[in-house]
Order: sequence, then C-alpha cells, then structure tokens
Amino acid sequence: MAEKKAFVLRVNPETLKELQKWADDEFRSVNGQIEYLLQKALAENGKSRSKKTAPKKKE
Repeated sequence: MAEKKAFVLRVNPETLKELQKWADDEFRSVNGQIEYLLQKALAENGKSRSKKTAPKKKE
C-alpha cells in the first residue's frame, strides 16, 4: 500500500456535517469518504496517474 501523507483541511461545519452523514451512509470514515471522492473525481476527469479506475462504491 502506498504511503499516505497527512495534511490539514479546513472545511465549514455544515459541509463537515454533510460529509459525515454521507460517509456514515456508505460505512466509511469522513477521511475515507473524502479520499474516495477525490480519487473518483481524478479518475473521471482523466487526471489520475494510477492505472486503477475509480474506487468502487461499498454496498
């Protein structure tokens, strides 16, 4: 697994609350949900350098 780098993300409380709800709905942590969304956006826009496709949604 690739090494992960930590960084600070400032987000308004309402957005964080909505992300938490979305993450809970998909059985992810907020961090995992943000990472999933970023990877998906990169893949969908042809910006991903990885050969992997967008991560699959948990069911």
